[in-house]
Amino acid sequence: MSLKNKLNRLKPHISTGVQTEKNKDVQGNSFLEIPFREQWEKEKVFPYVLDQNYCLIREVKYPLSQQHGHYRFHDFLTAIEIWNKQSINHPLSAAGHRAEELFFFDTETTGLGGGVGNTIFLLGYASFTGKEIILRQHILPNPGAEVPLYHSFLEKINYKTLVTYNGKSFDWPQVKTRHTLVREHVPKLPPFGHFDLFHSARRLWKHKLDRLKLAVVEKEILGVERIDDIPGFLAPMIYFDFIESKQPDGMIGILKHNEMDILSLITLYTHLTFQICGVDPNRTRMETFEVGRWFASLGEKNEAKKELTKLVGGTDLPSEKAKLALALQLKKEQEWKRVVELLIETAKSEDDGIALQSYLELAKIYEHRIKDMEIARIYCIKAIDTVSQLQNHKKDTHPLSYYQLELRLKRLEKKLGKFPGEPQNSP
Repeated sequence: MSLKNKLNRLKPHISTGVQTEKNKDVQGNSFLEIPFREQWEKEKVFPYVLDQNYCLIREVKYPLSQQHGHYRFHDFLTAIEIWNKQSINHPLSAAGHRAEELFFFDTETTGLGGGVGNTIFLLGYASFTGKEIILRQHILPNPGAEVPLYHSFLEKINYKTLVTYNGKSFDWPQVKTRHTLVREHVPKLPPFGHFDLFHSARRLWKHKLDRLKLAVVEKEILGVERIDDIPGFLAPMIYFDFIESKQPDGMIGILKHNEMDILSLITLYTHLTFQICGVDPNRTRMETFEVGRWFASLGEKNEAKKELTKLVGGTDLPSEKAKLALALQLKKEQEWKRVVELLIETAKSEDDGIALQSYLELAKIYEHRIKDMEIARIYCIKAIDTVSQLQNHKKDTHPLSYYQLELRLKRLEKKLGKFPGEPQNSP
Protein backbone atom coordinates (compact mmCIF):
# COMPACT_ATOMS: atom_id res chain seq x y z
CA MET A 1 0.00 0.00 0.00
CA SER A 2 1.37 3.42 -0.95
CA LEU A 3 2.17 6.07 1.67
CA LYS A 4 -0.54 8.26 0.19
CA ASN A 5 -3.15 5.56 0.61
CA LYS A 6 -2.02 4.83 4.15
CA LEU A 7 -2.44 8.50 5.04
CA ASN A 8 -5.87 8.51 3.44
CA ARG A 9 -6.83 5.51 5.56
CA LEU A 10 -5.83 7.39 8.72
CA LYS A 11 -7.77 10.55 7.92
CA PRO A 12 -11.12 9.41 9.41
CA HIS A 13 -9.39 8.69 12.72
CA ILE A 14 -7.38 11.94 13.06
CA SER A 15 -9.79 14.45 11.59
CA THR A 16 -11.38 16.88 14.07
CA GLY A 17 -14.55 17.19 12.02
CA VAL A 18 -17.02 14.80 10.44
CA GLN A 19 -16.21 13.77 6.90
CA THR A 20 -19.09 13.62 4.50
CA GLU A 21 -19.46 11.11 1.71
CA LYS A 22 -18.69 13.94 -0.69
CA ASN A 23 -15.34 14.59 1.03
CA LYS A 24 -14.54 10.92 0.84
CA ASP A 25 -15.13 11.05 -2.89
CA VAL A 26 -12.46 13.72 -3.30
CA GLN A 27 -9.57 11.68 -1.91
CA GLY A 28 -7.62 11.81 -5.14
CA ASN A 29 -10.05 9.40 -6.79
CA SER A 30 -11.79 11.59 -9.30
CA PHE A 31 -10.45 9.21 -11.97
CA LEU A 32 -12.50 6.34 -10.51
CA GLU A 33 -15.34 5.52 -12.84
CA ILE A 34 -18.74 5.01 -11.21
CA PRO A 35 -21.15 3.39 -13.70
CA PHE A 36 -24.43 5.32 -14.11
CA ARG A 37 -23.22 7.88 -11.61
CA GLU A 38 -25.70 10.57 -12.64
CA GLN A 39 -28.64 8.21 -12.26
CA TRP A 40 -27.45 7.20 -8.81
CA GLU A 41 -27.08 10.81 -7.73
CA LYS A 42 -30.68 11.54 -8.73
CA GLU A 43 -31.63 8.96 -6.11
CA LYS A 44 -29.37 10.62 -3.50
CA VAL A 45 -26.75 7.88 -3.86
CA PHE A 46 -23.09 8.94 -3.80
CA PRO A 47 -19.81 7.01 -3.84
CA TYR A 48 -17.66 6.48 -0.79
CA VAL A 49 -14.12 5.92 -2.05
CA LEU A 50 -11.36 4.17 -0.13
CA ASP A 51 -8.03 2.94 -1.46
CA GLN A 52 -9.08 3.10 -5.11
CA ASN A 53 -12.22 1.11 -4.34
CA TYR A 54 -15.69 2.29 -3.43
CA CYS A 55 -19.12 1.51 -2.11
CA LEU A 56 -22.28 3.55 -2.56
CA ILE A 57 -24.20 5.38 0.15
CA ARG A 58 -27.74 6.70 0.02
CA GLU A 59 -28.95 9.19 2.62
CA VAL A 60 -32.52 10.45 3.07
CA LYS A 61 -34.11 12.48 5.84
CA TYR A 62 -37.59 12.52 7.30
CA PRO A 63 -39.28 15.11 9.52
CA LEU A 64 -40.68 13.76 12.78
CA SER A 65 -44.14 14.84 11.62
CA GLN A 66 -44.02 12.20 8.86
CA GLN A 67 -46.63 9.46 9.24
CA HIS A 68 -45.80 5.81 8.70
CA GLY A 69 -48.74 3.53 9.31
CA HIS A 70 -50.84 4.45 12.34
CA TYR A 71 -48.12 6.60 13.89
CA ARG A 72 -46.02 9.65 13.22
CA PHE A 73 -42.31 9.42 13.91
CA HIS A 74 -42.50 11.87 16.81
CA ASP A 75 -44.64 9.24 18.63
CA PHE A 76 -41.40 7.30 19.03
CA LEU A 77 -40.13 10.10 21.27
CA THR A 78 -43.22 9.59 23.41
CA ALA A 79 -42.40 5.87 23.60
CA ILE A 80 -38.89 6.62 24.87
CA GLU A 81 -40.32 9.03 27.42
CA ILE A 82 -42.80 6.39 28.63
CA TRP A 83 -40.04 3.83 29.21
CA ASN A 84 -37.93 6.34 31.09
CA LYS A 85 -40.84 6.94 33.49
CA GLN A 86 -41.38 3.20 34.08
CA SER A 87 -39.60 1.12 36.69
CA ILE A 88 -40.62 -2.24 35.24
CA ASN A 89 -38.24 -4.85 33.94
CA HIS A 90 -38.94 -5.61 30.29
CA PRO A 91 -36.72 -6.75 27.38
CA LEU A 92 -37.98 -3.84 25.24
CA SER A 93 -37.51 -1.18 27.89
CA ALA A 94 -35.58 1.86 26.67
CA ALA A 95 -35.16 3.17 30.21
CA GLY A 96 -31.84 4.99 30.38
CA HIS A 97 -31.81 5.58 26.62
CA ARG A 98 -32.19 8.73 24.60
CA ALA A 99 -33.98 8.54 21.26
CA GLU A 100 -30.67 9.16 19.47
CA GLU A 101 -29.15 6.02 21.00
CA LEU A 102 -31.39 3.55 19.19
CA PHE A 103 -30.20 2.22 15.85
CA PHE A 104 -32.89 0.76 13.53
CA PHE A 105 -31.04 -1.75 11.40
CA ASP A 106 -31.78 -4.09 8.49
CA THR A 107 -29.78 -5.86 5.79
CA GLU A 108 -30.29 -7.40 2.38
CA THR A 109 -28.27 -10.52 1.57
CA THR A 110 -27.61 -12.91 -1.29
CA GLY A 111 -29.27 -15.76 0.59
CA LEU A 112 -31.01 -16.82 3.79
CA GLY A 113 -28.33 -19.22 5.02
CA GLY A 114 -25.50 -18.46 7.40
CA GLY A 115 -21.75 -18.66 6.92
CA VAL A 116 -19.28 -16.99 4.61
CA GLY A 117 -21.15 -18.03 1.48
CA ASN A 118 -23.86 -15.49 2.21
CA THR A 119 -22.92 -11.92 1.33
CA ILE A 120 -24.54 -8.76 2.70
CA PHE A 121 -24.96 -6.34 -0.19
CA LEU A 122 -26.97 -3.68 1.64
CA LEU A 123 -26.58 -2.32 5.17
CA GLY A 124 -29.40 0.02 6.09
CA TYR A 125 -30.15 1.93 9.27
CA ALA A 126 -32.03 4.92 10.63
CA SER A 127 -31.49 7.06 13.69
CA PHE A 128 -33.01 10.12 15.28
CA THR A 129 -31.05 13.33 15.33
CA GLY A 130 -32.47 16.66 16.39
CA LYS A 131 -35.83 17.12 14.71
CA GLU A 132 -35.46 14.56 11.95
CA ILE A 133 -34.65 10.97 11.08
CA ILE A 134 -31.59 10.21 8.99
CA LEU A 135 -31.72 6.96 7.03
CA ARG A 136 -28.54 5.66 5.41
CA GLN A 137 -27.97 2.67 3.17
CA HIS A 138 -24.53 1.32 2.33
CA ILE A 139 -24.49 -0.58 -0.97
CA LEU A 140 -21.96 -3.17 -2.13
CA PRO A 141 -21.39 -2.41 -5.85
CA ASN A 142 -19.35 -5.57 -6.38
CA PRO A 143 -18.18 -8.50 -4.22
CA GLY A 144 -14.68 -7.02 -3.90
CA ALA A 145 -15.84 -3.81 -2.22
CA GLU A 146 -16.48 -5.08 1.31
CA VAL A 147 -13.64 -3.04 2.83
CA PRO A 148 -15.13 0.34 1.83
CA LEU A 149 -18.62 -1.00 2.63
CA TYR A 150 -17.81 -1.90 6.23
CA HIS A 151 -15.41 0.97 6.71
CA SER A 152 -18.07 3.50 5.72
CA PHE A 153 -20.65 1.74 7.88
CA LEU A 154 -18.57 1.34 11.03
CA GLU A 155 -16.95 4.76 11.09
CA LYS A 156 -20.35 6.36 11.71
CA ILE A 157 -21.70 3.99 14.35
CA ASN A 158 -22.08 5.53 17.78
CA TYR A 159 -25.21 3.99 19.22
CA LYS A 160 -26.29 2.10 22.31
CA THR A 161 -28.86 -0.41 21.11
CA LEU A 162 -29.75 -2.13 17.84
CA VAL A 163 -33.42 -2.44 16.89
CA THR A 164 -34.04 -5.22 14.36
CA TYR A 165 -36.61 -7.74 13.18
CA ASN A 166 -35.10 -11.20 13.65
CA GLY A 167 -31.70 -9.51 13.73
CA LYS A 168 -30.38 -11.53 16.66
CA SER A 169 -30.71 -14.72 14.67
CA PHE A 170 -29.82 -13.42 11.22
CA ASP A 171 -28.74 -9.85 10.44
CA TRP A 172 -26.15 -9.16 13.12
CA PRO A 173 -24.58 -12.65 13.08
CA GLN A 174 -24.17 -12.17 9.32
CA VAL A 175 -22.47 -8.82 9.90
CA LYS A 176 -20.10 -10.51 12.35
CA THR A 177 -19.30 -13.27 9.86
CA ARG A 178 -18.55 -10.88 7.00
CA HIS A 179 -16.60 -8.57 9.31
CA THR A 180 -14.15 -11.34 10.20
CA LEU A 181 -13.09 -11.46 6.53
CA VAL A 182 -12.08 -7.77 6.45
CA ARG A 183 -11.41 -7.02 10.10
CA GLU A 184 -7.74 -6.15 9.49
CA HIS A 185 -8.82 -3.26 7.28
CA VAL A 186 -11.89 -1.79 8.98
CA PRO A 187 -12.89 -0.53 12.45
CA LYS A 188 -13.89 -3.03 15.10
CA LEU A 189 -17.51 -4.01 15.66
CA PRO A 190 -18.76 -2.03 18.66
CA PRO A 191 -20.70 -3.67 21.52
CA PHE A 192 -24.47 -3.17 21.38
CA GLY A 193 -27.63 -3.87 23.26
CA HIS A 194 -30.30 -5.42 21.06
CA PHE A 195 -34.09 -5.11 20.79
CA ASP A 196 -35.29 -7.86 18.45
CA LEU A 197 -38.90 -6.98 17.64
CA PHE A 198 -39.66 -10.30 15.95
CA HIS A 199 -39.89 -12.14 19.27
CA SER A 200 -42.10 -9.41 20.72
CA ALA A 201 -44.43 -9.50 17.72
CA ARG A 202 -44.69 -13.27 18.04
CA ARG A 203 -45.65 -12.99 21.70
CA LEU A 204 -48.40 -10.46 21.11
CA TRP A 205 -49.90 -11.55 17.79
CA LYS A 206 -49.25 -15.23 17.17
CA HIS A 207 -52.89 -15.80 18.14
CA LYS A 208 -54.13 -13.74 15.16
CA LEU A 209 -51.41 -13.94 12.49
CA ASP A 210 -50.55 -17.14 10.65
CA ARG A 211 -47.24 -15.65 9.53
CA LEU A 212 -45.13 -13.11 11.36
CA LYS A 213 -43.07 -11.71 8.50
CA LEU A 214 -42.53 -7.99 8.89
CA ALA A 215 -44.63 -7.27 5.78
CA VAL A 216 -47.57 -9.13 7.35
CA VAL A 217 -47.22 -7.31 10.67
CA GLU A 218 -47.02 -4.02 8.78
CA LYS A 219 -50.27 -4.61 6.95
CA GLU A 220 -52.32 -6.33 9.65
CA ILE A 221 -51.11 -4.48 12.76
CA LEU A 222 -49.33 -1.23 11.85
CA GLY A 223 -51.50 0.01 8.98
CA VAL A 224 -48.57 0.25 6.56
CA GLU A 225 -49.44 -0.22 2.89
CA ARG A 226 -46.65 -0.88 0.42
CA ILE A 227 -47.16 0.25 -3.18
CA ASP A 228 -45.13 -1.28 -6.04
CA ASP A 229 -42.84 -2.95 -3.53
CA ILE A 230 -40.24 -5.48 -4.64
CA PRO A 231 -40.73 -8.74 -2.69
CA GLY A 232 -37.74 -9.49 -0.48
CA PHE A 233 -37.18 -12.94 -1.98
CA LEU A 234 -36.37 -11.31 -5.35
CA ALA A 235 -33.61 -9.15 -3.89
CA PRO A 236 -30.73 -11.63 -4.43
CA MET A 237 -31.64 -12.17 -8.10
CA ILE A 238 -31.92 -8.44 -8.68
CA TYR A 239 -28.56 -7.88 -7.02
CA PHE A 240 -26.82 -10.53 -9.13
CA ASP A 241 -28.29 -8.92 -12.24
CA PHE A 242 -26.99 -5.56 -11.03
CA ILE A 243 -23.48 -7.02 -10.60
CA GLU A 244 -23.46 -8.00 -14.27
CA SER A 245 -25.25 -5.07 -15.88
CA LYS A 246 -24.41 -2.24 -13.43
CA GLN A 247 -27.89 -0.88 -14.21
CA PRO A 248 -29.20 0.72 -10.98
CA ASP A 249 -32.95 0.45 -11.65
CA GLY A 250 -33.51 -2.86 -9.85
CA MET A 251 -31.23 -1.92 -6.98
CA ILE A 252 -33.12 1.33 -6.48
CA GLY A 253 -36.25 -0.78 -5.97
CA ILE A 254 -34.43 -2.84 -3.35
CA LEU A 255 -33.32 0.35 -1.61
CA LYS A 256 -36.95 1.48 -1.37
CA HIS A 257 -37.95 -1.95 0.00
CA ASN A 258 -35.20 -1.83 2.62
CA GLU A 259 -36.14 1.76 3.48
CA MET A 260 -39.72 0.67 4.22
CA ASP A 261 -38.44 -2.17 6.41
CA ILE A 262 -36.37 0.22 8.48
CA LEU A 263 -39.09 2.85 8.87
CA SER A 264 -41.50 0.10 9.92
CA LEU A 265 -39.13 -0.86 12.73
CA ILE A 266 -39.64 2.62 14.19
CA THR A 267 -43.42 2.31 13.96
CA LEU A 268 -43.37 -1.23 15.32
CA TYR A 269 -41.25 -0.30 18.33
CA THR A 270 -43.59 2.60 19.05
CA HIS A 271 -46.67 0.39 18.79
CA LEU A 272 -45.19 -2.37 20.95
CA THR A 273 -44.33 0.19 23.62
CA PHE A 274 -47.85 1.59 23.61
CA GLN A 275 -49.26 -1.95 23.82
CA ILE A 276 -46.98 -3.12 26.63
CA CYS A 277 -47.35 0.06 28.68
CA GLY A 278 -51.14 0.21 28.26
CA VAL A 279 -51.16 3.46 26.28
CA ASP A 280 -52.83 2.14 23.13
CA PRO A 281 -56.61 2.77 23.50
CA ASN A 282 -57.32 0.20 20.79
CA ARG A 283 -55.51 -2.66 22.47
CA THR A 284 -57.68 -5.78 22.19
CA ARG A 285 -58.61 -8.01 25.10
CA MET A 286 -56.44 -10.81 23.77
CA GLU A 287 -53.50 -8.39 23.44
CA THR A 288 -54.10 -7.32 27.05
CA PHE A 289 -53.95 -10.98 28.08
CA GLU A 290 -50.71 -11.54 26.16
CA VAL A 291 -49.15 -8.48 27.79
CA GLY A 292 -50.19 -9.72 31.23
CA ARG A 293 -48.84 -13.20 30.56
CA TRP A 294 -45.59 -11.67 29.30
CA PHE A 295 -45.17 -9.72 32.53
CA ALA A 296 -45.87 -12.88 34.50
CA SER A 297 -43.12 -14.75 32.63
CA LEU A 298 -40.72 -11.91 33.46
CA GLY A 299 -41.51 -12.06 37.16
CA GLU A 300 -43.20 -8.66 37.09
CA LYS A 301 -46.05 -9.92 39.27
CA ASN A 302 -47.62 -6.54 40.04
CA GLU A 303 -47.79 -5.57 36.37
CA ALA A 304 -49.04 -9.05 35.48
CA LYS A 305 -51.84 -8.89 38.05
CA LYS A 306 -52.77 -5.37 36.94
CA GLU A 307 -53.17 -6.39 33.31
CA LEU A 308 -54.84 -9.75 33.93
CA THR A 309 -57.28 -8.32 36.46
CA LYS A 310 -58.64 -6.02 33.75
CA LEU A 311 -60.09 -9.10 32.03
CA VAL A 312 -61.42 -11.36 34.79
CA GLY A 313 -64.88 -9.83 34.85
CA GLY A 314 -65.78 -11.18 31.41
CA THR A 315 -66.82 -14.56 30.06
CA ASP A 316 -65.05 -14.56 26.68
CA LEU A 317 -61.90 -16.54 25.82
CA PRO A 318 -59.45 -13.78 26.81
CA SER A 319 -61.20 -13.58 30.19
CA GLU A 320 -60.91 -17.32 30.76
CA LYS A 321 -57.25 -17.29 29.76
CA ALA A 322 -56.64 -14.32 32.06
CA LYS A 323 -58.37 -16.01 35.00
CA LEU A 324 -56.24 -19.10 34.58
CA ALA A 325 -53.03 -17.08 34.21
CA LEU A 326 -53.96 -14.98 37.25
CA ALA A 327 -54.68 -18.11 39.26
CA LEU A 328 -51.23 -19.48 38.42
CA GLN A 329 -49.68 -16.15 39.40
CA LEU A 330 -51.56 -16.06 42.73
CA LYS A 331 -50.60 -19.68 43.36
CA LYS A 332 -46.97 -18.56 43.60
CA GLU A 333 -48.07 -16.08 46.26
CA GLN A 334 -50.08 -18.79 48.08
CA GLU A 335 -53.39 -16.93 47.91
CA TRP A 336 -55.18 -20.25 47.90
CA LYS A 337 -58.75 -19.09 48.42
CA ARG A 338 -58.66 -16.74 45.42
CA VAL A 339 -56.80 -19.34 43.34
CA VAL A 340 -59.51 -21.94 43.93
CA GLU A 341 -62.27 -19.42 43.10
CA LEU A 342 -60.66 -18.60 39.77
CA LEU A 343 -59.93 -22.24 38.89
CA ILE A 344 -63.49 -23.34 39.62
CA GLU A 345 -64.62 -20.71 37.11
CA THR A 346 -62.11 -21.72 34.43
CA ALA A 347 -62.89 -25.42 34.94
CA LYS A 348 -66.28 -24.65 33.35
CA SER A 349 -64.62 -23.38 30.16
CA GLU A 350 -65.65 -24.81 26.81
CA ASP A 351 -61.99 -24.68 25.85
CA ASP A 352 -60.69 -28.17 26.64
CA GLY A 353 -57.14 -26.95 27.23
CA ILE A 354 -58.23 -24.38 29.82
CA ALA A 355 -60.59 -26.83 31.51
CA LEU A 356 -57.92 -29.56 31.63
CA GLN A 357 -55.30 -27.34 33.22
CA SER A 358 -57.89 -26.11 35.73
CA TYR A 359 -58.81 -29.69 36.70
CA LEU A 360 -55.15 -30.55 37.23
CA GLU A 361 -54.45 -27.50 39.35
CA LEU A 362 -57.55 -28.08 41.45
CA ALA A 363 -56.62 -31.73 41.96
CA LYS A 364 -53.17 -30.69 43.22
CA ILE A 365 -54.50 -28.00 45.54
CA TYR A 366 -57.22 -30.20 47.07
CA GLU A 367 -54.71 -33.01 47.57
CA HIS A 368 -51.76 -31.08 48.97
CA ARG A 369 -53.24 -27.90 50.46
CA ILE A 370 -56.88 -28.41 51.37
CA LYS A 371 -56.36 -32.13 52.08
CA ASP A 372 -59.71 -33.14 50.63
CA MET A 373 -58.80 -36.31 48.75
CA GLU A 374 -62.27 -37.05 47.46
CA ILE A 375 -62.62 -33.72 45.66
CA ALA A 376 -59.03 -34.07 44.42
CA ARG A 377 -60.02 -37.50 43.08
CA ILE A 378 -63.06 -36.09 41.28
CA TYR A 379 -61.01 -33.40 39.56
CA CYS A 380 -58.38 -35.96 38.61
CA ILE A 381 -61.06 -38.12 36.98
CA LYS A 382 -62.34 -35.07 35.06
CA ALA A 383 -58.80 -34.47 33.84
CA ILE A 384 -58.47 -38.09 32.72
CA ASP A 385 -61.79 -37.92 30.85
CA THR A 386 -60.72 -34.71 29.11
CA VAL A 387 -57.36 -36.17 28.05
CA SER A 388 -59.14 -39.24 26.71
CA GLN A 389 -61.49 -37.10 24.62
CA LEU A 390 -58.61 -35.05 23.26
CA GLN A 391 -56.63 -38.15 22.35
CA ASN A 392 -59.68 -39.65 20.62
CA HIS A 393 -59.94 -36.50 18.53
CA LYS A 394 -56.16 -36.48 17.97
CA LYS A 395 -55.79 -33.07 19.59
CA ASP A 396 -52.82 -31.78 21.56
CA THR A 397 -53.01 -32.51 25.26
CA HIS A 398 -51.44 -31.19 28.43
CA PRO A 399 -47.81 -32.24 29.04
CA LEU A 400 -49.08 -34.60 31.75
CA SER A 401 -49.78 -37.93 30.08
CA TYR A 402 -52.74 -40.19 30.59
CA TYR A 403 -50.40 -42.60 32.38
CA GLN A 404 -49.28 -39.91 34.84
CA LEU A 405 -52.88 -38.99 35.60
CA GLU A 406 -53.70 -42.64 36.24
CA LEU A 407 -50.83 -42.79 38.74
CA ARG A 408 -52.19 -39.67 40.45
CA LEU A 409 -55.66 -41.24 40.64
CA LYS A 410 -54.29 -44.45 42.16
CA ARG A 411 -52.39 -42.43 44.77
CA LEU A 412 -55.52 -40.50 45.69
CA GLU A 413 -57.60 -43.66 45.96
CA LYS A 414 -54.92 -45.19 48.16
CA LYS A 415 -55.03 -42.14 50.42
CA LEU A 416 -58.79 -42.36 50.59
CA GLY A 417 -58.43 -45.96 51.68
CA LYS A 418 -56.10 -44.92 54.49
CA PHE A 419 -58.37 -42.11 55.61
CA PRO A 420 -61.88 -43.51 55.56
CA GLY A 421 -63.10 -40.59 57.59
CA GLU A 422 -62.44 -38.09 54.80
CA PRO A 423 -65.58 -36.21 53.75
CA GLN A 424 -67.07 -37.48 50.52
CA ASN A 425 -67.93 -34.05 49.15
CA SER A 426 -68.47 -33.02 45.54
CA PRO A 427 -67.00 -29.90 43.98
